[in-house]
Formats: sequence, C-alpha cells, structure tokens
Amino acid sequence: MTTTAAELLEVVWGRASTAPTSASQLRVLHILEHHDGINLRSLAESLASTPPSTSRLCDRLVAAGFVERVVSAEDRREVRLHLSSRGRAFLADLRARRERELRSVLADMPTAKRIALLEGLEAFCDAAAAQIHGDTSDTRSRTA
Repeated sequence: MTTTAAELLEVVWGRASTAPTSASQLRVLHILEHHDGINLRSLAESLASTPPSTSRLCDRLVAAGFVERVVSAEDRREVRLHLSSRGRAFLADLRARRERELRSVLADMPTAKRIALLEGLEAFCDAAAAQIHGDTSDTRSRTA
C-alpha cells in the first residue's frame, strides 16, 4: 500500500509539474530557499555530491535565471549562492499548482478520511523533520 500511495503521489505531483528543472535542480532550489547564501561546498555536502558536479548543476540553474552566484566579500575565492526572484516565483508557482492538484484529489475523499490523512501527515512531517534535521520540535507550524 505504501508503494502504491507513493507512486500515485508522484503521478499527482507530476501533473502539476511543468517544471523546466530536474529533480536534482529542484532540490537545489529548495535548499537555497532555506539556506540563502550557502557556499558551493556546503551545498555539495547537502546533496551528497561533489563540488564539481554541484557547480555544473548550479551552472544550469544560473543559466535558467533561478540562481545567482555572488562572490563573498570576506573571501574572494568563495562563492555564495542565492535563489533569484525568478527562482522564488518559480517555486511559488510550482507549490500553487501542486496544491491545486492535491485539493482536487482530496475533494473526492470522504471528510473522515481527509481528517485521518491530515493527522497522519502531521505525524509524518514531525517524524521526517526529526530524522532529516535532527529536530524534535513540532513542525506543523512550519509546514502549514
């Protein structure tokens, strides 16, 4: 059942995604959204990738206008990465499209099942955030 749910969620997510980005590029955009000004080495570590591969990934995002590279004022050898206004607008639009797709599916569910799903997803968010970020605090206020 878990595999089927995950696959169906991918299909629903995919319907909303007219994204000109790969899954790896989208992951970079999400990281930059939450870690503005991160350097390339830290981004590579977050992606479990190498700096040269991460740099090429960022090259494509810079070319698309989603990411900006800024030389650090403290150390001219270090480059800081920032999500551009176009990148922020892209993520906002993607979230809105995904939300519309999910609302469409949820509208076809009985109310009691929607409530049960919400409670289960809140517990999932708490557990996933604790594993990913080592955060044991209540994440619902951040995910709402």
